[in-house]
Amino acid sequence: MSNPAHETPGDANARAQALYDYGSTTVFASRNDPRFAYTLYVPPALQAPSNDVELVVAMHGTGRQFIGYRDAFAEFGRWNNCMVLCPLFPVGVLGDGNRSGYKHLIEGDIHYDRVLLDMIDEVGSRYGKTFDSFALFGYSGGGQFVNRFAYLHPERLWAASIGAPGSVTLLDAGRDWWVGLRGFEQRFGKRFDLDALRRVPVQMVVGKADLETWEITFQEGVGSYMPGANDAGATRPERLKTLQKTFEAAGVNVQFDELPNVAHNGMQAVEAVQEFFAKTLRARRARTVR
Repeated sequence: MSNPAHETPGDANARAQALYDYGSTTVFASRNDPRFAYTLYVPPALQAPSNDVELVVAMHGTGRQFIGYRDAFAEFGRWNNCMVLCPLFPVGVLGDGNRSGYKHLIEGDIHYDRVLLDMIDEVGSRYGKTFDSFALFGYSGGGQFVNRFAYLHPERLWAASIGAPGSVTLLDAGRDWWVGLRGFEQRFGKRFDLDALRRVPVQMVVGKADLETWEITFQEGVGSYMPGANDAGATRPERLKTLQKTFEAAGVNVQFDELPNVAHNGMQAVEAVQEFFAKTLRARRARTVR
């Protein structure tokens, strides 16, 4: 047994790395913008000279349960050789108490899609990996983020799971952003690439008992209200089914999972999401081997 009193600085650093940088890690501030943070699950496979490690990103909802999602995906990461990245986008980054800015990708001068992509580059640099594509899951407010991120960066996704969003952006160029896609290029400076989205395996997942509407019914003049904000339906299942219809009408295949006896609880959806990601990952790796 080693004696900590006789450890060299190198020994101590190695012990610290093993404790804080692998497995379920500590929380890191983003190097490009330390207002934002993230935690990771780093699988043992990443330490092998040759490995086949993929990246899964789990985006929190309004409750910011990013540690909980890291823990919920840890076993999946271990057995499927996946690193798991769970960002934290805090409430009120601009000092205004706004809980929802990240859900629409842009808040003031913050582009949350770029914040996430910077985090992915940072993590890749730290662990000697390049993640050109990744799987993205989010539930509730995180589901809104995934819905809109998939429009903006479909080329970066090997899978997308949209979980129980309270509001949806329909794949409909006849409606103004954020209800639809009209004005997308002017807002983001990038053309919407439907062909790239058609190549992304998409899951939509929601609890069949997720029927409360108090948090998701838009009132005129409040928050991000705009005309048409409530048109997709009254409940989360209704809104997600409307989103599914617009995806499929545009040629985007969707696996729709409506979970029996589940209300608005992201942790209860994790198993279905992991099954979807595992299936997609097996097919992805099989294509790579050929």
